[in-house]
Amino acid sequence: MEARMKNVIGKYPGVLKALREFTSASDRGGVAPSTLELVHIRASQINGCSVCVVMHSHGLKKLGESDDRIFAVAAWRDAPFFTEAERAALALTEAATRISDRPDPVSDEIWDEAAKYYSEDALAQLLVHIAGINVWNRFNVATRQVAMSGQDLEAMTAGRN
Repeated sequence: MEARMKNVIGKYPGVLKALREFTSASDRGGVAPSTLELVHIRASQINGCSVCVVMHSHGLKKLGESDDRIFAVAAWRDAPFFTEAERAALALTEAATRISDRPDPVSDEIWDEAAKYYSEDALAQLLVHIAGINVWNRFNVATRQVAMSGQDLEAMTAGRN
């Protein structure tokens, strides 16, 4: 597979900065980094973004997560590896990513379940991250960006952050 063009972010470096600032602005929401990575993976699976699935799976590995948890994200409802809070975040992710699939995309049931585990600040942080990963997914999928190996990701991101 070959990308249709260089990543959109490469064309407009200000967009990269803006997207990073967009998600980092919500860093005080209190959601665990591992939960945010789960959210990124699940939205990316739904949107078919291999770049982000691979990248955020490696992010979970760096956080010390087990292969079982990483491998089971797509089947989180049936896998025993997730807390109730993580399940609520994943359900919210699916609903907010698939907004055109049902008349009430984020039902009261989904919202109320997430609100049991997350404060208003944390819910806002989750929504910012869900929106952010959906933007990245759309850039990557539309331009057919190719996923990198873990080693290539390490090389690319060395010196950043």
